[in-house]
Amino acid sequence: MALKCGIVGLPNVGKSTLFNCLSNAKAQSANYPFCTIEPNVGTISVPDVRLENLEKLVNPQRVLPTTMEIVDIAGLVKGASKGEGLGNQFLANIRETDAIIHVLRCFDDDNIIHVDAKIDPVADKEIIDIELQLKDLETIEKKISGLSRVIKSGDKDAVKEHALAIKAHEALEAGLSVRTIELEESELEVMKSFQLITAKPVMYLCNVDEASVKNGNAYVDAVREAVKDEEAEVLIIGAKIEADITELEEYEERQMFMEELGLEESGVTRLIRSAYALLKLETYFTAGEKEVRAWTIKKGMTAPQAAGVIHTDFEKGFIRAEVMKYNDFIEFGSEPAVKEAGKFRVEGKEYVVEDGDIMHFRFNV
Repeated sequence: MALKCGIVGLPNVGKSTLFNCLSNAKAQSANYPFCTIEPNVGTISVPDVRLENLEKLVNPQRVLPTTMEIVDIAGLVKGASKGEGLGNQFLANIRETDAIIHVLRCFDDDNIIHVDAKIDPVADKEIIDIELQLKDLETIEKKISGLSRVIKSGDKDAVKEHALAIKAHEALEAGLSVRTIELEESELEVMKSFQLITAKPVMYLCNVDEASVKNGNAYVDAVREAVKDEEAEVLIIGAKIEADITELEEYEERQMFMEELGLEESGVTRLIRSAYALLKLETYFTAGEKEVRAWTIKKGMTAPQAAGVIHTDFEKGFIRAEVMKYNDFIEFGSEPAVKEAGKFRVEGKEYVVEDGDIMHFRFNV
């Protein structure tokens, strides 16, 4: 699955520090705007305790987790929609992502400058929202103009597209992002074809200081209040703390450090899982002596489509899928035991794969 989450925000909110923690890539991090110019792309492993449990039971030669891509995009500034700063480049890069991780500065530090010389994460959010909405307005107005000419010929599909484009235009004119519009299932794909930035799903990441990493602070509360109608997740993370955690080489050291902070797991681990869900991705497993592996699928994929993630021949020649539920496999301990318990299933082409399924495909090419 070549799906990407883009990390966005104003300059100096902690995007590149966070990206380094996520990918161990060395995105330059410095105390001035536009430090990140070219987008940094990191392929990161998705943590999944189920994979570890399968490894213990199967004892394979190797274990392969599923992965996803995170893109660190240059900081946006006011006027980006008109090309200010690195606006055009930023907007082109963000358009290529599938979901947005919006980093907001929720900490005070006189040593790190803020582009507007004040800490106000809600105002920061609004700056980016407005710039993205203005760019989408420009895009949708061109689309409406083009469709207006086509519908004169009586094209029914164009009429439907035009009505949907008008709906998007009205929302943007009202200062709303396109993702806030309630759409029918049939309208979602059409809206996606418009390639509007504010139609992408978003998650807000509040970058806090050490004292606020567990319970948040007043800045985080303000963000939650501001986005309460967006159905968007708000995560708290301390990018500086996460950087400190990644510096520790030993697993036990990292665990002790997190325990001292009252954390059960790192913020990066929570972020990766949330980003995976934001992209509407799920995982199925293959498990054998040679390899235990996690595979990424889009939610709602059928068995042949899931097989195609391994190899296109698997989808073309699909015959059936042999399926075990993860919980059943863990409970009974082996494939023969699952079969004996009557929990082993054979599924056909219509089967919709569920998160955590352990699968083996039969195919003929």
